[in-house]
Amino acid sequence: MAINNPYQTYKQNSVTQATPAELTLMLYNGALKFIKQAKVGIQENNIEQKNLYIQKTQAILQELMVTLNTDVEISKNMMRMYDYMLSQLIQANIQNDVKLLDEVEGFFVEFRDTWKEMIQQSRQKGLKQGNHA
Repeated sequence: MAINNPYQTYKQNSVTQATPAELTLMLYNGALKFIKQAKVGIQENNIEQKNLYIQKTQAILQELMVTLNTDVEISKNMMRMYDYMLSQLIQANIQNDVKLLDEVEGFFVEFRDTWKEMIQQSRQKGLKQGNHA
């Protein structure tokens, strides 16, 4: 009989019960985590680790690109940014360049912080209107 891992259960529930906005925030946080691990791979000359975590970051970016609503003008601008970030990740992987990863990381931090603020404002607005989150 298998013993349930409470942490795994928590992680699974947090993803399945998250709103689309919260899922996007999770993607941003995941990308930041993977970029940090890719940088460690470069610094330790661990090419396999670097490649793995850059590819994981690329997969997150591709998911963000696929889920953009391109009917909205700002989404077109985001698509261009994501595309640029994707090309920078490819170059960082080829060139083992931490500075390129730093640049992409900076964009992810800005997007994450803005997204987090938007979620908080939305929740506060909902609470003021008597809605329950």
